[in-house]
Amino acid sequence: MSGALSTSFGFQSVTPEEREARIRQVFEAVAPRYDLMNDVMSLGIHRLWKRRMADAAHVAAGQVIVDLAGGTGDIARLLAGAGRQVVVCDPSEAMMAVGRRRCAGLAVDFVTGTAEAMPFADASVDTVTIAFGLRNATRPETALAEIHRVLKPGGRFLCLEFSRPWAWLRPFYDAWSFLVIPRLGAWVAGQPAAYDYLVESIRRFPDQRELMALMVCAGFKDVEWCDLSAGIACLHRGWKA
Repeated sequence: MSGALSTSFGFQSVTPEEREARIRQVFEAVAPRYDLMNDVMSLGIHRLWKRRMADAAHVAAGQVIVDLAGGTGDIARLLAGAGRQVVVCDPSEAMMAVGRRRCAGLAVDFVTGTAEAMPFADASVDTVTIAFGLRNATRPETALAEIHRVLKPGGRFLCLEFSRPWAWLRPFYDAWSFLVIPRLGAWVAGQPAAYDYLVESIRRFPDQRELMALMVCAGFKDVEWCDLSAGIACLHRGWKA
């Protein structure tokens, strides 16, 4: 599965190095209006999905929690609390600059790192969350193995990602995705090409069952998933034995 992703940028064929560079450019360009665009694009529903993931994480005092690819800090703000160490790990300095401003006054740290190479010791993290970021990893299998590496035994992994909508919704979803979202990207963020990539990359990413299988192959136990908004998004959960 990662072979198709690692040599693609949306529907274009590229080298893995070019894919990584282009994705980095996308986030550098959209960082200032990333969260606003998410609000417009999803009609605000992405906030409910993220709240659902944060609630399902069941974070507690004394835990180390890493929000991977969480640059603007919207998940970190939901996870932050007394006695917890919350760390945002993201490859984009532009995204994290936004996040640092928005998390001012909260106990949230920011570190540079990719999903495939996080700067954390083995078995040092209680919970890893990632929202709409695994799709941007050049090699998702490598990213899942890396997440498994940094988790403590008994640690929890939660992945919120766009997925395959239920059959009755797909025609409407496709029309919204291909006709409306790039125009919104041009109007709100001034980056229509970035949102062409978004729409196309969703179609390349594994669906609900395929992602569950990848998590199992990476060593996660008791993997389960829950569709959100008729499968537009999906929350996967697993444990490190």
